[in-house]
Amino acid sequence: MALAAADTSPATAPVSDARFDAEEMLALVLARLDDDQAEDVVSIELRGKTTIADYMVVASGRSQRHVGAIAEHLVEALKGLGAKGVRVEGLPACDWVLIDASDVIVHVFQPEVRGFYNIEKMWSAAVPGGPAKMTRG
Repeated sequence: MALAAADTSPATAPVSDARFDAEEMLALVLARLDDDQAEDVVSIELRGKTTIADYMVVASGRSQRHVGAIAEHLVEALKGLGAKGVRVEGLPACDWVLIDASDVIVHVFQPEVRGFYNIEKMWSAAVPGGPAKMTRG
């Protein structure tokens, strides 16, 4: 198939294709979080603010078990999409689990831990280049 033979290395991949991949991944993350009944889901567009990712998603689970289940299901869904190199931190404790899928970074917290760190406030603050785009799910 001609499409499979195309060079998709980062140096030659069209920007629009990379953007579509980030959008598709974000949609999958938000749908999976909704399916798993994550609470207070917030997505923050990071483009133009940092090169670490295009989007950050912050969500809460009701308990350690719920946070762990949300994270495990999300990792399975991302791998099913074909995401490579998905990294996970915090699964043993499940107070705060970070899932790094390159274009999208997901933080799943227990509510009291989320309130303590308040990372969505830090990342949604105005920075040079304009305010962050923050969407509540």
